[in-house]
Amino acid sequence: MSDYKKPVRWSDPAKKLFPHQVGFTAPPHDFDAAPTDFLKIAPETVGVHGRLMHLPGYAHELEQRRKNFHLLEDFVECMANSGVDVCGQVGSNWVHATGTTPDDIREYCDRLSDRYETPFHMAGMCLVEGLRELGAERVALNSVYYWPDWRDGIARFLRQAGFDLVYAGNFVDLGLYKTQEEVNDQNWIFPDEMAVSSMQRVAERAPDVDAYVVNGMPNFRRADGLPERMLSREIDLEAFVGKPIVSSDTALYWRIFKTLSVAPVGTHGRLLSTLSLRNPA
Repeated sequence: MSDYKKPVRWSDPAKKLFPHQVGFTAPPHDFDAAPTDFLKIAPETVGVHGRLMHLPGYAHELEQRRKNFHLLEDFVECMANSGVDVCGQVGSNWVHATGTTPDDIREYCDRLSDRYETPFHMAGMCLVEGLRELGAERVALNSVYYWPDWRDGIARFLRQAGFDLVYAGNFVDLGLYKTQEEVNDQNWIFPDEMAVSSMQRVAERAPDVDAYVVNGMPNFRRADGLPERMLSREIDLEAFVGKPIVSSDTALYWRIFKTLSVAPVGTHGRLLSTLSLRNPA
């Protein structure tokens, strides 16, 4: 049994910079947009702090994530010590990199949350929770830039969670690039039209589903050159395919806001909108 105790001062609201304090971590060697995106839709009572894992030589391989899974606990402890109210881990692959199941990850997140007195949410698990929130059973996966082993890992994870996954394909499977090397060279940033074309091709392959899933952290470059994540695209894309879309980032934001009992600001896709309905401004 852990003897950890969260610093007592954080139980006093007068000691906190923000009434609601959120901590993020993301894959090493990438400047991550999640904290910025999250703040764009958060009320001013919410503050964000970030902490990347330091892994020299990191190359985004599943084996590297498996060997360094323990660093997620370091992150949660660090954030708990800093007065964070809820922690979020960006990136879908961590939930399946060690061969874990949704039940394993649920137990792991609960254990860390209890030990460090700070709720901890992993993006890959939030996909599962978001789909369940919407009552989805039959789903299809737009695996965007994911390497084949990443695609297969998150597909397995979704099936283990009980979903009828009728299609799972990445940009190469969808015919948008010829090779995975071409995809990797984009450094997670893709042409503007790729958001619509990829969802269109997934919908053509799996039209009869309850929801579409988009894993990972794809960015689509606007006409003015600024990359945008799925948060900025979901309303238009949901209208285009006529179904809810649950993406890794927005599912994580939804779960964090739900934990805080705070509604996001603005108009959003189906999943985030469930919070606005529960917690009207």
